[in-house]
Amino acid sequence: MSLFRRSITVIVRNLAHKTLLKFQPGIIAVTGSVGKTSTKEAIYTVLRADRSVRRSQENLNNMLGVSLAIVGDFRQPPKASLRAVWFWVNVLVRGYWHLWFGKSYPELLVLEYGVDRPHDMDELVRFFPPQIGVVTALGDIPPHVEFFDSPDALYREKEKLVRALPSTGFAVLNHDDEAVWEMCDETRAHVMSYGFSEEAHVAVLSYEHTYENDMPRGMSFKIQYDGKTIPLVLNALGRPQLYSATAAIAVGLIFGLNLVKIAQALEGYTVMSGRGNLIPGIKHTSIVDSSYNASPASMDMAIETLASLTGIPRRVAILGDMLEIGMYSTEAHLALGRHAASRVDYLIAVGARGTFIAEGAKEAGMAEENLSVFATTEELLPHLDALIHEGDCVVVKASHAMHFEKVIEEIRYR
Repeated sequence: MSLFRRSITVIVRNLAHKTLLKFQPGIIAVTGSVGKTSTKEAIYTVLRADRSVRRSQENLNNMLGVSLAIVGDFRQPPKASLRAVWFWVNVLVRGYWHLWFGKSYPELLVLEYGVDRPHDMDELVRFFPPQIGVVTALGDIPPHVEFFDSPDALYREKEKLVRALPSTGFAVLNHDDEAVWEMCDETRAHVMSYGFSEEAHVAVLSYEHTYENDMPRGMSFKIQYDGKTIPLVLNALGRPQLYSATAAIAVGLIFGLNLVKIAQALEGYTVMSGRGNLIPGIKHTSIVDSSYNASPASMDMAIETLASLTGIPRRVAILGDMLEIGMYSTEAHLALGRHAASRVDYLIAVGARGTFIAEGAKEAGMAEENLSVFATTEELLPHLDALIHEGDCVVVKASHAMHFEKVIEEIRYR
């Protein structure tokens, strides 16, 4: 980290800490290895109709990003340039002006707490202590594990969020993820669970995808809570979005909202670009755009979403490198290929690690004619039009550094 970035992080962090001390908003912190941003957005969607609430923009989830969200409704800072100088001047001027003279502030903040290295969570909960902690999913090989001794060490770092909660607070935990659910023994806060397990406080009883002109458009599902069952609809696809929605329902219930009001709010939930949103593609195709980032767990969920769709002529997966998983990389990519082999009709593997995806798929019996491999995203782009067929449903997913947004631009309907 550069001297400038370290310095600006300390300055903005201290400004954010003072802002919290003055205005005393409630903080809902979301952590996990999969689905943090979608869960944050779903929680914001549920609460905003009833409360004054701000959420962190995009995926601002490290110390500097969380500080920016607290100081003001800022987005990603620009790279080092003249624009960056003016950005930081604006942050500090607006931030200190509001600290000294401001009268209003959101009642609630919905923030992502990300962990890249040991002690990241220590710093976040020390300066920005939450009252509600939401833990999404961790998975067997979580992203960012490369700087930890093991996945378990990363789990213990994220666990610090629920340990920091006050006895009057709430830990909202994914009941279906064993490592997450075990955190219920590590907190003094009240526990609210969600998931597909009937033992969860907020449980998904059933769900099905909805279709329009034989193409997927969303989901309808039923939620059970405290003996009550209510139907809901969601303009999204797949179990990952249902986890985000049920976590948001749990938070809404904590704040006293009834299920009917929560269901009405979730009708306005929209999936952020690149995180599983459904867009029309060329040749009357449907594209599940998960191009923003990837981990082993989120890749598996994306493939399962594709496999669960019915009436689709062909299921196509465009999968690229998963980064930041260190020594687990080779086996994770092989496992991804094996998983995809029986669930998709055509697999396009991209990147230096894409060869392992393809190798895993072939090991699991995928025929050569149903598989393509490209060394880079740029190499793939000229071939996409020929590889995509009429009526395909296509899932596009890789780590952010693969720049799969270029793939989306190439195959989306304009």
